[in-house]
Amino acid sequence: MTTELTAPWTATEATSPEDVSDTELVVRAKKGETEAFSILVERHQNLVFNLSYRFVRDPSLAEDMAQEAFLKAFRLLRGFRGDCNFSTWMYRVTASVCLTEISRRKKRREVELKPLDGRREVEHHVESSDLFELIRRCVTLLPGRYASIVTLYYLKEIPYEEIAQVMRIPMGTLKTWMYRARNQLRAIVEKEFGIHGII
Repeated sequence: MTTELTAPWTATEATSPEDVSDTELVVRAKKGETEAFSILVERHQNLVFNLSYRFVRDPSLAEDMAQEAFLKAFRLLRGFRGDCNFSTWMYRVTASVCLTEISRRKKRREVELKPLDGRREVEHHVESSDLFELIRRCVTLLPGRYASIVTLYYLKEIPYEEIAQVMRIPMGTLKTWMYRARNQLRAIVEKEFGIHGII
């Protein structure tokens, strides 16, 4: 890295990393300042890890997915136009990475539904407040875009407005997809577990 690309926040306290916006960091990272991207990673690593964990439900795998998400973000950074917050863009990148991994594991039969044995076990499963896990397991059987919006809404509790930004779709399209996704997910839950009225 050449001297003219040295981050300005090293010069004065007023321009410390905390005072530099994500937008400015992105601009600097696009110019080749790896320090700028490192700060973006530090700022958003918890967000990315938590979202990854919501998808994969495994801390070690979530760490791998978070690292892969930042690597992908670094590769795609020049295409980031700034039409949404960097955090929103990272949601989109992370969701894409996780859904791709889930799809790969599903094809390798590493992710599969394991029906519970008996109605009593099903009732205990629901009573144990493990609804997130039940939905997550069924979500893997949905088409990719439906799996994404259901995961973001139910498992990450992201509001519709933000999901629409993440998916880059109009609100009307999101509502249509969500309606279809709920119907398909409801059918899967009822078929696999015999549970009604969850979704």
